[in-house]
Amino acid sequence: MKRTILLTVAVLAVLTFVIFSSNDSTDKDQLSESASKPVALSTFTIISDMVGEVGGTKIEAISLTKPGAEIHGYQPTPDDLVQASRASVIFENGMNLELWTEKLKASIPDVPVITVSEGVQVIDISEDAYAGKPNPHAWMSPEQGLVYIENIRRELTAIAPEHAEYFANNAAAYSDRIKAVDARLESALAVLPENNRVLVTCEGAFSYLANDYGLEEVYLWAINSDSMGSPQQVARVIETVREKQIPAVFCESTVEPRILQEVIAATDTRLGGVLYVDSLSPADGPAATYIDLLEHTADTIISGLTNNQ
Repeated sequence: MKRTILLTVAVLAVLTFVIFSSNDSTDKDQLSESASKPVALSTFTIISDMVGEVGGTKIEAISLTKPGAEIHGYQPTPDDLVQASRASVIFENGMNLELWTEKLKASIPDVPVITVSEGVQVIDISEDAYAGKPNPHAWMSPEQGLVYIENIRRELTAIAPEHAEYFANNAAAYSDRIKAVDARLESALAVLPENNRVLVTCEGAFSYLANDYGLEEVYLWAINSDSMGSPQQVARVIETVREKQIPAVFCESTVEPRILQEVIAATDTRLGGVLYVDSLSPADGPAATYIDLLEHTADTIISGLTNNQ
């Protein structure tokens, strides 16, 4: 009886050792695989989502800013510098959007910085203090978003050439999805009548989208900054809303609509909804991915301007 008990205990001990050794080995393998992946650091969530789609399981895609962050005036934190020190490559939008990254990039001079908007058909800002400068929000056009995807694919291939085919396949499949969204948005926004195709927003972040789908853009300020929302800007938008009898106006998720409420109070318009442009929403929100962001934007605009709320 004692021999049987001792034998059972010995067998259990061996099995326990094997199981834990196997788990430990698996954990080490997973940690080793994670450590060997290139780290692609993006300046904000939308670019990081694109990088993640193209890079898939072969890269670690992280965003410097979190969902909901206001990216125009963002200030890097000490933790951001730590994140940057892990990066194999940094992806930024460019076009004067992330001037706040200069200190961060200076701290890691050997890490390549890739401007994903290189090659887009730039639309210049026509008003305010930023007149003549490029509007940085090119990703709001699916057509220009495809340029971002190709730039990302090319750079990921450069840093991990052994996965070139994998990146190319991911980029092609993702581009097809973006093209399908483009076709749906064109069809959906086409339902807006000719006398009701004016998109009024807080920030002038929709120039590329408006250009793609034949909308007229009106905004309070060109770029989010400390000086946004002057009495002159508000008065100009109030006059336009009254003159064109615009039924709804919109504001972005990263902007407090307090100043837009002045327009609403002075006219017969109303708040048509919240648009996402500078940041994705949290995972459980309506714009958790770049494609979700584009579709939510179109749905919100159509609902607001056709009174389907």
